[in-house]
Amino acid sequence: MILSQHCLLAALVAAVVSTSAAFTTRASSQTSPSMLSASPGASTYHPEDDSKAKELLLGRREAFARSSGAIATALLPYALPFASPASAATPNKIPEWTLESGVRFPTLVLNTVGLSVEDTTRALTYAVAAGIKHVDFHPGRERDGVAQYLKGNPGSRKKLFLNTKIRKAPPGTSPSEAAERTRNQIDEDLAVLGVGGVDMLMLRDSPDCDVIQAQWAVLEEALAQKKTRSIGVINFCQSALECVLQTAKVKPALNYYLFHVGMGTDPRGLRSFGESRGIRTFAYGAAGEPGPNEELLSSSTLKRIGEAHGGRSPEQVALRWITQNGCAVSVRPTLDFGLGTGLCTEDNKCKEGMDARASSFGWTLTNKEMEELNALPSPMDNPTLFSSTGCPDAFVMKK
Repeated sequence: MILSQHCLLAALVAAVVSTSAAFTTRASSQTSPSMLSASPGASTYHPEDDSKAKELLLGRREAFARSSGAIATALLPYALPFASPASAATPNKIPEWTLESGVRFPTLVLNTVGLSVEDTTRALTYAVAAGIKHVDFHPGRERDGVAQYLKGNPGSRKKLFLNTKIRKAPPGTSPSEAAERTRNQIDEDLAVLGVGGVDMLMLRDSPDCDVIQAQWAVLEEALAQKKTRSIGVINFCQSALECVLQTAKVKPALNYYLFHVGMGTDPRGLRSFGESRGIRTFAYGAAGEPGPNEELLSSSTLKRIGEAHGGRSPEQVALRWITQNGCAVSVRPTLDFGLGTGLCTEDNKCKEGMDARASSFGWTLTNKEMEELNALPSPMDNPTLFSSTGCPDAFVMKK
């Protein structure tokens, strides 16, 4: 590819030089004897020849400029290995799902987890500029950062897909209390955001099936009241999915859980269980969680494959693996994150991070590379690591 670009660039230069020489020769052959030495057989010099010659030269120069400009315009996009400033500023095209409800769901998502109010607003600004219009945020400071963006960008609401989460009910909360807490949170979030509804609400699991079912009924209620356009779940293991499906009038559109290369294509059978019931897979942690996974990012396999695609990083390979496996994915703006923390500072790092993530659909892993990545046995993680204690091997924060 690079060689062909160089060949095209050489053709561009040769064409321009050739054009220049042709026009110079033709113009010189018709130049007046007052400007150049008279050519053999030239007729007697007349003063009006000067003005005619000047007009002729100007016409030739304009024609040359038009011709060489046309050649450059035709060849330049193919000859250069990088985008022009105008094309670089064009937002990337992000694929969308159409959920069973008819809602269009952008499949590449900004994950604001751990960001401050200011960093959330900044990350969303960079994401939107890069073509990412879907933001996944928690209640609290991340929500407040999204609200700040909406306030500072009037008219932006229609262009964004707002996706937020319901807080876990504290241990010992009764089903009725959990339901009321859910209603109150939805109303509070909408008021802070200054919107009549969001595009998706996602429910966290609980070790108490009755609590899950009571909270899910409130999300169905919010859906009917148009406070949300779709509903899904977060970190639901198989038993949690079985619980919610027992009483659901509207099944979850998706299950949002940890998924990255090294976990196989169907970790713990969770993906096949959900997708066989119409519940799509929405992934987070493509580069690892709760912090960047060193084994994944230093993988010789991912490095080798990245090098074969123009020097892409292991992180870029890991992200493309997720999307080519048919999943939506929520991405942190940079690798500067840890448990409950994240950064999107004013330097170029965050902007460049969002630009790189947004461009992930601009290249493709080969079938052989996908097979090799699918077969990697590690780093292996629990997809519902951040579920409640109702799911196996859940992560428990130290007090």
